[in-house]
Amino acid sequence: MSRFDPGNRLIAALDVPGRAEADDLVARLAGAASWLKIGLELFVAAGPALVRDHAAAGHRLMLDLKLHDIPATVERAAERAGELGAGLLTIHAAGGRAMIEAAARAVSGGGDSRTRILAITVLTSLDQRDLAEVGEDVPLEQLVLRRARLAIDAGADGVVSSPREAAAIRAIAPAGFLIVTPGVRPAGPAGDQKRVATASEARAAGADLVVVGRPIRDAADPAAAARALAAELAG
Repeated sequence: MSRFDPGNRLIAALDVPGRAEADDLVARLAGAASWLKIGLELFVAAGPALVRDHAAAGHRLMLDLKLHDIPATVERAAERAGELGAGLLTIHAAGGRAMIEAAARAVSGGGDSRTRILAITVLTSLDQRDLAEVGEDVPLEQLVLRRARLAIDAGADGVVSSPREAAAIRAIAPAGFLIVTPGVRPAGPAGDQKRVATASEARAAGADLVVVGRPIRDAADPAAAARALAAELAG
């Protein structure tokens, strides 16, 4: 794999409803997080121009669209995401080998600066009961590892998974394979996330990057909150 620079390992999620709020949060962060995440709500509201403009401004972006479609469609969408300047792009590992391979193929050029494909294993909002309701009766960690192995074999650059499964994935992953963990919170209530950890716990388990949303977005001083998390990741 080509060299990947994780920066301070913190991805600040721009979980806001529109362009004005996103631009304001980015300004208030003042570069305290090395990465910014643009998710589905914001992308639908503000469109590709938001990605293009912030990439042009030098911001490193995770485009968190969780693509899951036929391989040809995902391949073309991944190519477009790369053209916009996204550094990281998420797809669902549940889409299967051919889909993952198609996404990886679409972004294979570009060297160190190319878009990296991250395969979602199991959403952090799900637990064992949720999986059973959709017909997945295997133990949750077993399913996560199965999908992580598929992502590795199919050429993805990394996975997105709960901090609770990061150590198990790290044990089977090749050198340079990225583990990105959402569900990172300060000590306290977890909200709608069911498999969570602190930033230091996620890093100790093997995470390369952590995604943090509300604890940064809702802080009185988002930059200070981000710097505190970055210091925790560096510790």
